[in-house]
Amino acid sequence: MSGGMGGVQARTAYMGFAAFGAFWGVWGASVPAIRAQAQLSDGQLGTALLFVGAGALPAMLVTGRAVDRWGLRVAAFLLVTLGAVGALVAVAGRDFWSLSAGLALLGASSGAADVAINSAAASAERTSGRPVITRAHGTFSAMVVAGSLSTGLLLGGLGLPVVVPFLLVAGAAAGAALSVSADRRAASAIGRTVPDAAGAARGGERQGRRGHRGHAVRLFPLLVVGGLGALAFAVENAHQSWGAVYLADVAGAGPALAAAGPAVFAAVVALTRFAAGAVGSRHAAAVLVCGAATAAAGTALVSVATAVPAVLLGLALAAAGTAVLFPMLMGVVAAHVGEAARGRATSVVTTVAYLGFLAGPVYVGRWAEATGLSGAMVAVAALAAALAALSWPALRSAVRTGSPWDRGDLHHAEKISGRTS
Repeated sequence: MSGGMGGVQARTAYMGFAAFGAFWGVWGASVPAIRAQAQLSDGQLGTALLFVGAGALPAMLVTGRAVDRWGLRVAAFLLVTLGAVGALVAVAGRDFWSLSAGLALLGASSGAADVAINSAAASAERTSGRPVITRAHGTFSAMVVAGSLSTGLLLGGLGLPVVVPFLLVAGAAAGAALSVSADRRAASAIGRTVPDAAGAARGGERQGRRGHRGHAVRLFPLLVVGGLGALAFAVENAHQSWGAVYLADVAGAGPALAAAGPAVFAAVVALTRFAAGAVGSRHAAAVLVCGAATAAAGTALVSVATAVPAVLLGLALAAAGTAVLFPMLMGVVAAHVGEAARGRATSVVTTVAYLGFLAGPVYVGRWAEATGLSGAMVAVAALAAALAALSWPALRSAVRTGSPWDRGDLHHAEKISGRTS
Protein backbone atom coordinates (compact mmCIF):
# COMPACT_ATOMS: atom_id res chain seq x y z
CA MET A 1 0.00 0.00 0.00
CA SER A 2 2.72 2.46 0.96
CA GLY A 3 4.23 2.27 -2.49
CA GLY A 4 0.92 3.02 -4.20
CA MET A 5 -0.22 5.65 -1.71
CA GLY A 6 3.27 7.14 -1.54
CA GLY A 7 3.45 7.33 -5.33
CA VAL A 8 0.16 9.22 -5.47
CA GLN A 9 1.29 11.64 -2.77
CA ALA A 10 4.65 12.11 -4.49
CA ARG A 11 2.98 13.07 -7.77
CA THR A 12 0.94 15.63 -5.87
CA ALA A 13 4.10 17.11 -4.33
CA TYR A 14 5.97 17.28 -7.64
CA MET A 15 3.06 18.86 -9.49
CA GLY A 16 2.52 21.39 -6.70
CA PHE A 17 6.17 22.40 -6.52
CA ALA A 18 6.41 22.62 -10.32
CA ALA A 19 3.48 25.05 -10.47
CA PHE A 20 4.81 26.99 -7.48
CA GLY A 21 8.28 27.32 -9.03
CA ALA A 22 6.90 28.37 -12.41
CA PHE A 23 4.85 31.08 -10.73
CA TRP A 24 7.80 32.56 -8.86
CA GLY A 25 9.98 32.36 -11.96
CA VAL A 26 7.37 34.40 -13.83
CA TRP A 27 7.10 36.84 -10.94
CA GLY A 28 10.84 37.41 -10.62
CA ALA A 29 11.23 38.15 -14.33
CA SER A 30 8.13 40.40 -14.38
CA VAL A 31 9.05 42.72 -11.51
CA PRO A 32 10.68 45.39 -13.72
CA ALA A 33 7.63 45.50 -16.00
CA ILE A 34 5.22 45.64 -13.07
CA ARG A 35 7.27 48.42 -11.47
CA ALA A 36 7.09 50.41 -14.70
CA GLN A 37 3.36 49.76 -15.05
CA ALA A 38 2.72 51.03 -11.51
CA GLN A 39 5.17 53.92 -12.02
CA LEU A 40 7.02 53.25 -8.77
CA SER A 41 10.45 54.34 -7.61
CA ASP A 42 12.87 51.72 -6.27
CA GLY A 43 12.02 52.80 -2.73
CA GLN A 44 8.28 52.50 -3.34
CA LEU A 45 8.74 49.08 -4.90
CA GLY A 46 10.75 47.91 -1.89
CA THR A 47 7.99 49.07 0.44
CA ALA A 48 5.30 47.42 -1.68
CA LEU A 49 7.20 44.12 -1.62
CA LEU A 50 6.99 44.10 2.17
CA PHE A 51 3.28 43.41 1.76
CA VAL A 52 4.16 39.96 0.39
CA GLY A 53 5.54 39.01 3.77
CA ALA A 54 2.72 40.76 5.59
CA GLY A 55 0.21 38.57 3.77
CA ALA A 56 2.25 35.37 3.87
CA LEU A 57 3.06 35.05 7.57
CA PRO A 58 -0.48 34.91 9.02
CA ALA A 59 -1.67 32.71 6.15
CA MET A 60 1.15 30.23 6.77
CA LEU A 61 0.26 30.00 10.44
CA VAL A 62 -3.38 29.07 9.87
CA THR A 63 -3.06 26.85 6.79
CA GLY A 64 -1.67 23.86 8.66
CA ARG A 65 -4.93 23.14 10.44
CA ALA A 66 -6.82 23.26 7.14
CA VAL A 67 -4.33 20.81 5.62
CA ASP A 68 -4.72 18.43 8.57
CA ARG A 69 -8.49 18.54 8.22
CA TRP A 70 -9.05 18.49 4.44
CA GLY A 71 -5.78 17.16 3.03
CA LEU A 72 -4.93 17.37 -0.66
CA ARG A 73 -8.02 19.35 -1.64
CA VAL A 74 -6.50 22.34 0.21
CA ALA A 75 -3.39 22.18 -1.97
CA ALA A 76 -5.52 22.03 -5.13
CA PHE A 77 -7.59 25.06 -4.12
CA LEU A 78 -4.54 27.11 -3.14
CA LEU A 79 -2.70 26.45 -6.40
CA VAL A 80 -5.68 27.77 -8.37
CA THR A 81 -5.92 30.76 -6.04
CA LEU A 82 -2.23 31.59 -6.43
CA GLY A 83 -2.46 31.57 -10.23
CA ALA A 84 -5.58 33.75 -10.20
CA VAL A 85 -4.11 36.28 -7.76
CA GLY A 86 -0.93 36.56 -9.83
CA ALA A 87 -2.95 37.46 -12.92
CA LEU A 88 -4.97 39.94 -10.84
CA VAL A 89 -1.81 41.69 -9.64
CA ALA A 90 -0.49 41.92 -13.20
CA VAL A 91 -3.75 43.52 -14.38
CA ALA A 92 -4.74 45.69 -11.43
CA GLY A 93 -1.34 46.77 -10.02
CA ARG A 94 -1.42 50.27 -11.53
CA ASP A 95 -0.19 52.35 -8.60
CA PHE A 96 1.42 51.94 -5.18
CA TRP A 97 -1.74 51.16 -3.23
CA SER A 98 -3.35 48.79 -5.72
CA LEU A 99 -0.06 46.94 -6.15
CA SER A 100 0.49 46.74 -2.38
CA ALA A 101 -3.01 45.35 -1.81
CA GLY A 102 -2.48 42.81 -4.58
CA LEU A 103 0.89 41.79 -3.14
CA ALA A 104 -0.67 41.19 0.27
CA LEU A 105 -3.15 38.79 -1.38
CA LEU A 106 -0.30 37.26 -3.37
CA GLY A 107 1.73 36.71 -0.21
CA ALA A 108 -1.21 35.11 1.58
CA SER A 109 -1.99 32.69 -1.26
CA SER A 110 1.70 31.91 -1.81
CA GLY A 111 2.44 31.31 1.87
CA ALA A 112 -0.60 29.08 2.27
CA ALA A 113 0.28 27.10 -0.87
CA ASP A 114 3.85 26.72 0.40
CA VAL A 115 2.62 25.07 3.61
CA ALA A 116 0.21 22.80 1.71
CA ILE A 117 2.70 21.46 -0.83
CA ASN A 118 5.44 21.00 1.78
CA SER A 119 2.96 19.00 3.86
CA ALA A 120 2.14 16.86 0.82
CA ALA A 121 5.84 16.24 0.18
CA ALA A 122 6.44 15.30 3.82
CA SER A 123 3.52 12.86 3.75
CA ALA A 124 4.83 11.29 0.55
CA GLU A 125 8.32 10.90 1.97
CA ARG A 126 7.11 9.27 5.16
CA THR A 127 4.64 6.95 3.40
CA SER A 128 6.93 5.83 0.58
CA GLY A 129 10.30 5.92 2.34
CA ARG A 130 11.74 7.78 -0.67
CA PRO A 131 13.45 11.22 -0.57
CA VAL A 132 10.53 13.13 -2.05
CA ILE A 133 11.11 16.45 -0.26
CA THR A 134 14.55 17.25 -1.67
CA ARG A 135 13.55 16.27 -5.20
CA ALA A 136 10.33 18.25 -4.99
CA HIS A 137 12.32 21.32 -3.96
CA GLY A 138 14.64 20.60 -6.88
CA THR A 139 11.61 20.63 -9.16
CA PHE A 140 10.68 24.02 -7.73
CA SER A 141 14.14 25.46 -8.46
CA ALA A 142 14.20 24.05 -12.00
CA MET A 143 10.81 25.57 -12.74
CA VAL A 144 11.93 28.94 -11.35
CA VAL A 145 14.65 28.97 -14.00
CA ALA A 146 12.26 27.81 -16.74
CA GLY A 147 9.57 30.32 -15.75
CA SER A 148 12.05 33.18 -15.58
CA LEU A 149 13.62 32.46 -18.96
CA SER A 150 10.23 31.94 -20.62
CA THR A 151 8.93 35.21 -19.21
CA GLY A 152 12.00 37.05 -20.44
CA LEU A 153 11.33 35.70 -23.93
CA LEU A 154 7.63 36.62 -23.85
CA LEU A 155 8.13 40.12 -22.47
CA GLY A 156 11.49 41.11 -23.90
CA GLY A 157 11.67 39.05 -27.07
CA LEU A 158 8.05 39.14 -28.21
CA GLY A 159 6.96 42.34 -26.47
CA LEU A 160 3.79 40.82 -25.00
CA PRO A 161 1.87 42.44 -22.10
CA VAL A 162 3.00 41.52 -18.60
CA VAL A 163 -0.28 39.71 -17.88
CA VAL A 164 0.37 37.05 -20.56
CA PRO A 165 2.96 34.94 -18.66
CA PHE A 166 0.79 35.17 -15.53
CA LEU A 167 -2.22 33.86 -17.46
CA LEU A 168 -0.10 30.99 -18.77
CA VAL A 169 1.17 30.07 -15.32
CA ALA A 170 -2.38 30.38 -13.95
CA GLY A 171 -3.45 27.80 -16.52
CA ALA A 172 -0.56 25.56 -15.47
CA ALA A 173 -1.56 25.96 -11.81
CA ALA A 174 -5.15 25.00 -12.67
CA GLY A 175 -3.85 21.91 -14.45
CA ALA A 176 -1.74 21.00 -11.42
CA ALA A 177 -4.80 21.46 -9.21
CA LEU A 178 -6.82 19.08 -11.38
CA SER A 179 -4.00 16.54 -11.13
CA VAL A 180 -3.91 16.94 -7.35
CA SER A 181 -7.67 16.38 -7.18
CA ALA A 182 -7.35 13.25 -9.29
CA ASP A 183 -4.55 12.01 -7.06
CA ARG A 184 -6.74 12.59 -4.01
CA ARG A 185 -9.44 10.37 -5.52
CA ALA A 186 -6.79 7.78 -6.40
CA ALA A 187 -5.51 7.82 -2.83
CA SER A 188 -9.06 7.24 -1.55
CA ALA A 189 -9.45 4.34 -3.96
CA ILE A 190 -6.23 2.75 -2.74
CA GLY A 191 -7.47 3.04 0.84
CA ARG A 192 -10.72 1.30 -0.11
CA THR A 193 -9.23 -1.54 -2.14
CA VAL A 194 -6.29 -2.60 0.04
CA PRO A 195 -7.65 -4.24 3.23
CA ASP A 196 -4.66 -3.64 5.49
CA ALA A 197 -4.36 -0.08 4.28
CA ALA A 198 -7.99 0.81 4.54
CA GLY A 199 -8.13 1.02 8.31
CA ALA A 200 -4.99 3.11 8.50
CA ALA A 201 -6.14 5.42 5.74
CA ARG A 202 -9.56 5.93 7.26
CA GLY A 203 -8.06 6.31 10.72
CA GLY A 204 -5.63 8.96 9.49
CA GLU A 205 -8.47 10.83 7.80
CA ARG A 206 -10.60 10.72 10.96
CA GLN A 207 -7.67 11.92 13.05
CA GLY A 208 -7.09 14.83 10.71
CA ARG A 209 -10.74 15.84 10.82
CA ARG A 210 -10.76 15.79 14.61
CA GLY A 211 -8.07 18.49 14.47
CA HIS A 212 -5.56 18.93 17.23
CA ARG A 213 -7.34 16.95 19.96
CA GLY A 214 -4.97 14.22 21.15
CA HIS A 215 -2.40 15.10 18.50
CA ALA A 216 -0.76 18.23 19.84
CA VAL A 217 2.69 18.99 18.52
CA ARG A 218 5.57 20.08 20.70
CA LEU A 219 6.66 23.59 19.76
CA PHE A 220 10.24 23.51 21.02
CA PRO A 221 11.74 21.11 18.43
CA LEU A 222 9.71 22.70 15.64
CA LEU A 223 10.94 26.17 16.62
CA VAL A 224 14.52 24.87 16.68
CA VAL A 225 14.18 23.43 13.18
CA GLY A 226 12.43 26.60 11.99
CA GLY A 227 15.24 28.73 13.42
CA LEU A 228 17.83 26.71 11.50
CA GLY A 229 15.65 27.11 8.43
CA ALA A 230 15.57 30.88 8.96
CA LEU A 231 19.38 31.00 8.85
CA ALA A 232 19.39 28.84 5.73
CA PHE A 233 16.81 31.00 3.96
CA ALA A 234 18.58 34.22 4.97
CA VAL A 235 21.76 33.02 3.25
CA GLU A 236 19.91 31.69 0.21
CA ASN A 237 17.77 34.77 -0.42
CA ALA A 238 20.67 37.11 0.24
CA HIS A 239 22.44 35.62 -2.78
CA GLN A 240 19.32 35.31 -4.88
CA SER A 241 18.36 38.95 -4.30
CA TRP A 242 21.80 40.58 -4.40
CA GLY A 243 23.80 38.37 -6.76
CA ALA A 244 23.03 40.43 -9.86
CA VAL A 245 23.72 43.70 -8.00
CA TYR A 246 27.08 42.38 -6.77
CA LEU A 247 28.08 41.34 -10.28
CA ALA A 248 27.14 44.74 -11.67
CA ASP A 249 28.56 46.97 -8.91
CA VAL A 250 31.66 45.07 -7.80
CA ALA A 251 32.65 42.93 -10.80
CA GLY A 252 31.57 45.50 -13.42
CA ALA A 253 29.34 43.05 -15.31
CA GLY A 254 26.96 44.29 -17.97
CA PRO A 255 23.21 43.71 -17.74
CA ALA A 256 23.28 40.31 -19.45
CA LEU A 257 26.12 38.93 -17.31
CA ALA A 258 24.66 40.42 -14.14
CA ALA A 259 21.34 38.69 -14.83
CA ALA A 260 23.22 35.40 -15.14
CA GLY A 261 24.00 35.47 -11.40
CA PRO A 262 20.52 34.57 -10.10
CA ALA A 263 20.04 32.12 -12.98
CA VAL A 264 23.30 30.31 -12.17
CA PHE A 265 22.38 30.24 -8.50
CA ALA A 266 18.90 28.75 -9.12
CA ALA A 267 20.21 26.24 -11.67
CA VAL A 268 22.91 24.94 -9.31
CA VAL A 269 20.35 24.69 -6.49
CA ALA A 270 18.10 22.57 -8.71
CA LEU A 271 20.90 20.26 -9.86
CA THR A 272 22.21 19.81 -6.31
CA ARG A 273 18.77 18.94 -4.98
CA PHE A 274 18.23 16.29 -7.63
CA ALA A 275 21.72 14.87 -7.05
CA ALA A 276 21.38 14.86 -3.25
CA GLY A 277 17.85 13.49 -3.25
CA ALA A 278 18.89 10.04 -2.09
CA VAL A 279 20.32 11.31 1.21
CA GLY A 280 17.80 10.63 3.96
CA SER A 281 17.04 12.56 7.13
CA ARG A 282 19.02 10.09 9.25
CA HIS A 283 22.12 11.97 8.04
CA ALA A 284 20.54 15.38 8.58
CA ALA A 285 23.15 16.83 10.96
CA ALA A 286 26.08 15.89 8.72
CA VAL A 287 24.35 17.22 5.61
CA LEU A 288 23.47 20.50 7.31
CA VAL A 289 27.01 21.05 8.61
CA CYS A 290 28.58 20.25 5.22
CA GLY A 291 26.03 22.30 3.29
CA ALA A 292 26.35 25.35 5.52
CA ALA A 293 30.15 25.14 5.46
CA THR A 294 30.11 24.97 1.67
CA ALA A 295 27.78 27.96 1.54
CA ALA A 296 30.11 29.88 3.86
CA ALA A 297 33.12 29.06 1.67
CA GLY A 298 31.31 30.08 -1.51
CA THR A 299 30.12 33.34 0.04
CA ALA A 300 33.62 34.10 1.30
CA LEU A 301 34.90 33.61 -2.24
CA VAL A 302 32.28 36.05 -3.53
CA SER A 303 33.35 38.62 -0.92
CA VAL A 304 36.95 38.74 -2.23
CA ALA A 305 36.22 38.24 -5.93
CA THR A 306 36.33 41.15 -8.34
CA ALA A 307 36.13 39.25 -11.66
CA VAL A 308 32.90 37.86 -13.08
CA PRO A 309 34.07 34.20 -13.34
CA ALA A 310 35.23 34.17 -9.72
CA VAL A 311 31.97 35.70 -8.50
CA LEU A 312 29.94 33.14 -10.47
CA LEU A 313 32.06 30.32 -9.05
CA GLY A 314 31.44 31.60 -5.53
CA LEU A 315 27.71 31.87 -6.21
CA ALA A 316 27.68 28.30 -7.55
CA LEU A 317 29.40 27.01 -4.39
CA ALA A 318 27.02 28.95 -2.18
CA ALA A 319 24.07 27.59 -4.15
CA ALA A 320 25.28 23.99 -3.82
CA GLY A 321 25.61 24.46 -0.08
CA THR A 322 22.29 26.13 0.56
CA ALA A 323 20.38 23.79 -1.76
CA VAL A 324 20.29 20.91 0.73
CA LEU A 325 19.52 22.89 3.88
CA PHE A 326 15.78 23.53 4.05
CA PRO A 327 14.69 20.30 2.29
CA MET A 328 16.75 18.33 4.81
CA LEU A 329 15.13 20.20 7.71
CA MET A 330 11.68 19.40 6.30
CA GLY A 331 12.79 15.77 6.07
CA VAL A 332 13.56 15.82 9.78
CA VAL A 333 10.05 17.11 10.48
CA ALA A 334 8.54 14.43 8.23
CA ALA A 335 10.40 11.75 10.18
CA HIS A 336 9.23 12.97 13.56
CA VAL A 337 5.61 14.07 13.07
CA GLY A 338 2.67 11.84 12.20
CA GLU A 339 0.10 12.43 9.48
CA ALA A 340 -2.61 13.85 11.75
CA ALA A 341 -0.43 16.80 12.79
CA ARG A 342 1.61 17.21 9.60
CA GLY A 343 0.02 20.49 8.52
CA ARG A 344 0.37 22.22 11.88
CA ALA A 345 4.00 21.17 12.22
CA THR A 346 4.77 22.38 8.69
CA SER A 347 3.05 25.70 9.42
CA VAL A 348 5.26 26.35 12.45
CA VAL A 349 8.52 25.44 10.72
CA THR A 350 7.86 27.24 7.44
CA THR A 351 6.58 30.39 9.16
CA VAL A 352 9.66 30.72 11.36
CA ALA A 353 11.97 29.90 8.44
CA TYR A 354 10.22 32.46 6.23
CA LEU A 355 11.30 35.20 8.63
CA GLY A 356 14.86 34.48 7.53
CA PHE A 357 13.80 34.62 3.88
CA LEU A 358 12.41 38.10 4.44
CA ALA A 359 15.35 39.26 6.53
CA GLY A 360 18.16 38.05 4.25
CA PRO A 361 18.05 40.82 1.62
CA VAL A 362 17.53 43.48 4.31
CA TYR A 363 20.51 42.11 6.23
CA VAL A 364 22.70 42.48 3.15
CA GLY A 365 21.42 45.98 2.50
CA ARG A 366 22.22 47.17 6.02
CA TRP A 367 25.71 45.71 5.94
CA ALA A 368 26.29 47.08 2.45
CA GLU A 369 25.50 50.59 3.68
CA ALA A 370 28.04 50.21 6.49
CA THR A 371 30.83 48.21 4.84
CA GLY A 372 30.10 47.96 1.10
CA LEU A 373 28.86 44.91 -0.77
CA SER A 374 32.07 42.95 -0.20
CA GLY A 375 31.74 43.45 3.55
CA ALA A 376 28.08 42.46 3.34
CA MET A 377 29.07 39.16 1.76
CA VAL A 378 31.43 38.55 4.68
CA ALA A 379 28.44 39.05 6.98
CA VAL A 380 26.43 36.51 4.96
CA ALA A 381 29.32 34.06 5.17
CA ALA A 382 29.23 34.53 8.94
CA LEU A 383 25.54 33.52 8.96
CA ALA A 384 26.34 30.35 7.04
CA ALA A 385 29.23 29.57 9.39
CA ALA A 386 26.93 30.07 12.37
CA LEU A 387 24.46 27.60 10.85
CA ALA A 388 27.26 25.06 10.37
CA ALA A 389 28.26 25.46 14.03
CA LEU A 390 24.71 25.29 15.41
CA SER A 391 23.18 22.51 13.30
CA TRP A 392 24.45 19.44 15.14
CA PRO A 393 23.85 20.62 18.74
CA ALA A 394 20.51 22.18 17.82
CA LEU A 395 19.17 19.05 16.12
CA ARG A 396 20.45 16.88 18.96
CA SER A 397 18.64 19.10 21.45
CA ALA A 398 15.42 18.99 19.40
CA VAL A 399 15.46 15.21 19.04
CA ARG A 400 16.37 14.41 22.65
CA THR A 401 13.73 16.50 24.37
CA GLY A 402 12.36 13.49 26.23
CA SER A 403 9.01 13.24 24.42
CA PRO A 404 7.81 12.88 20.82
CA TRP A 405 7.24 15.86 18.56
CA ASP A 406 3.72 14.60 17.85
CA ARG A 407 2.08 13.18 20.96
CA GLY A 408 -0.29 11.16 18.84
CA ASP A 409 2.65 9.37 17.23
CA LEU A 410 4.61 8.19 20.26
CA HIS A 411 5.71 4.81 18.92
CA HIS A 412 7.15 6.14 15.68
CA ALA A 413 8.90 9.05 17.40
CA GLU A 414 10.57 6.72 19.87
CA LYS A 415 11.62 4.41 17.06
CA ILE A 416 13.40 7.10 15.06
CA SER A 417 14.53 9.42 17.84
CA GLY A 418 18.13 8.26 17.64
CA ARG A 419 18.52 8.32 13.88
CA THR A 420 18.59 12.04 13.15
CA SER A 421 21.19 12.78 15.79
